[in-house]
Amino acid sequence: MDSSTHSEQTTISVSPLKAQPKPEKETASLLPFFLSPVAAGFPSPAEDYRGQDLNLHEFLIHNPAATFFARANGDSMINAGIQDGDLLVIDRSLPAENGAVVIAAVAGELTVKRLVRKNNRVLLMPANRQFEDIDLPALKTP
Repeated sequence: MDSSTHSEQTTISVSPLKAQPKPEKETASLLPFFLSPVAAGFPSPAEDYRGQDLNLHEFLIHNPAATFFARANGDSMINAGIQDGDLLVIDRSLPAENGAVVIAAVAGELTVKRLVRKNNRVLLMPANRQFEDIDLPALKTP
């Protein structure tokens, strides 16, 4: 096929990177939660201050069926506070709004970027000036 007439189709999906409190019905593993603050100086016997157990799902998971985890790889989002190796919580049920940090599948690969819609364009923008924006022509705004 002539390369001038061949157009590679790119599949793009976008999921917001936000966490919301989960519904109370979900059960999950409970982890110890200490009532006293953790001193950054002289250590204290923490077991004396142990309070109730803490379920991280209450703070991180809103919709378990639509939530997944991924590790950040690279430093394209360091100025948004996302470091290489960070654990990301992704809720696919949330709408991908303009300005939100999202996980996007572009040509079969996942990337974390800020979704920006402007001037009839849809962009995935890094939070590090050493990286270029990704223009998503298939998602042009009307």
